[in-house]
Amino acid sequence: MKSVVLGASLTAIVASAATADVTFSFANQTWTGFNFTEAFAAGSLSGTLTGASINVTLNASVNYTYADDLSIYVAGSPLAAGGALQCGGYSNLQAAQRYFWPNGGSSAPGTTSIGTVNFATGLDMTGSSNSVWVGNGYGAAGTSGTFTGSITLHGVSAVPAPGAIALLGLAGLTSRRRRA
Repeated sequence: MKSVVLGASLTAIVASAATADVTFSFANQTWTGFNFTEAFAAGSLSGTLTGASINVTLNASVNYTYADDLSIYVAGSPLAAGGALQCGGYSNLQAAQRYFWPNGGSSAPGTTSIGTVNFATGLDMTGSSNSVWVGNGYGAAGTSGTFTGSITLHGVSAVPAPGAIALLGLAGLTSRRRRA
């Protein structure tokens, strides 16, 4: 009986730890204009996306990519204009909600973009068909930026992989078996 309680407690601890904000980190990552990486696939986040924080340094720039051109774009896959949210970037991806980072308007290497944006309308990510993309939101031809830092998404948590839940269940059964 104690092992069943222990297994349930571990599951609750993992679930409560998973309710923290999620962070996407990168080092010396180069994105050309309108080039994005799928940071979080559809269905991999739960909760309501209420805001985002950025803490990046622009290491290199080609054709005027600024530090604040690093963008979060919430949209389906394959990637297309007209998504649910765009935060950062000079060029307009025609998202339903659009926000700008509070600073970072320079293409000089070493420029930082640091700050938080709270969204007027949160996005429910639980079971959503939208992915979270990160990349260069300046779409002029021949542009690129190399960035180091992180972006934190507020109000959402990573959905535990099915394998992690299964391992917790096996751990509970194993401890129960030893004591029996």
